[in-house]
Amino acid sequence: MSKLNAKKVQSLKEPGMYGDGAGLYLNVATGGTKSWLLRVTIKGQSKRREIGLGSIDTLSLADARTTSQQLRSEAKAGRDPRVKRDHCQITFEEAARELHKDLAPTFRNEKHRAQWLSSLNNHAFPKIGGRSVADIQRQDVLEVLSPIWVDMHPTAKRLKQRLEAVFDHAIGKGSREAPNPVDGALRRALPKGKHKPKHHSALSWQEVPSFMDDLSDRKAIAALCLRFAILTAARSGEARSATWSEFDLDGSTWTIPAARMKAGEEHRVPLSAEAMAILELVKGLDPALPFPSPNSSKSLTGKPLSVNAFRPLFQRMNREGMTAHGFRSSFRDWCAEKAQDRQLAEAALAHKVGGVEGAYFRSDLFERRRSLMDAWGRYATGKSGDVLEFRRA
Repeated sequence: MSKLNAKKVQSLKEPGMYGDGAGLYLNVATGGTKSWLLRVTIKGQSKRREIGLGSIDTLSLADARTTSQQLRSEAKAGRDPRVKRDHCQITFEEAARELHKDLAPTFRNEKHRAQWLSSLNNHAFPKIGGRSVADIQRQDVLEVLSPIWVDMHPTAKRLKQRLEAVFDHAIGKGSREAPNPVDGALRRALPKGKHKPKHHSALSWQEVPSFMDDLSDRKAIAALCLRFAILTAARSGEARSATWSEFDLDGSTWTIPAARMKAGEEHRVPLSAEAMAILELVKGLDPALPFPSPNSSKSLTGKPLSVNAFRPLFQRMNREGMTAHGFRSSFRDWCAEKAQDRQLAEAALAHKVGGVEGAYFRSDLFERRRSLMDAWGRYATGKSGDVLEFRRA
């Protein structure tokens, strides 16, 4: 029996079974549909089994030969090759979506959940999504990553991590026997990325009181929210999406739930008199939100300020290029001069301390942070120009 070749596979039109050898057949059905079929006998059994491998549209001749060889090995070992076939037929996209489902409890929010799949949808699925996850090689992954590795380096790096995770998951599930193709050799084959860390534009801490004085003349909700974010050293999204239920106004404390924190852990913020004054100004604007969008319906509970709410504010202040996040850097630099206590500053910014230090560091230093935030509130609003020290006890 002469073996098939790629040209012959495409040219065959007459319905029938065309053998390639070792039990592998091309089945041409009436109407022209073509698919692969493997005939195999399991060791110790007399009955021959026929196993469909899939259409030629999803499985090339070379891939069909590889798959049939794997299944014959299972049969020779006395195992049912249909189990192996089921694993081999899982596509990369199916494996990725299976992992995405398993990871669901670990995502911080719905946005993070959607982002995990977005780069795979945009760059990986169109090229390798329909292929068996068992057959994809390093070169295939390289063809996914190379076109975006330089010009879209941050996206490409995240995509590489997700590709690696999908292949690890497939190996763990038994859907792939070959090593993970996202390995050291792949990394060496990729061009050098040109991405450089982008730092948020930030004022020096010495300029903050002057900026806050300018900001205090503006009564828009975005201006009030920005003042509050600066006074609490909070991230923009934490301040914009705050709800009244998170505040203990009697105790001057803001407790941000874990679901809204970058680190996924609840964070308590001691509120200075200056921060409390901002909350007094926004009382009554909305029953649920301190900083509702001005575009919210007047008759219903509003929606939070947009992620772009501060951009036009900075433009009106002739501060284009500045970001709300940059004020966290201003606060951190001020802390370096004032507190001279790294753990106190990191706790105020809700940064996780890693390594051995983090393993033994359990306290959130809340009472010491209250004194620190009171001092920051006075300094940022121009009430105190002194740089005092909060050294570690």
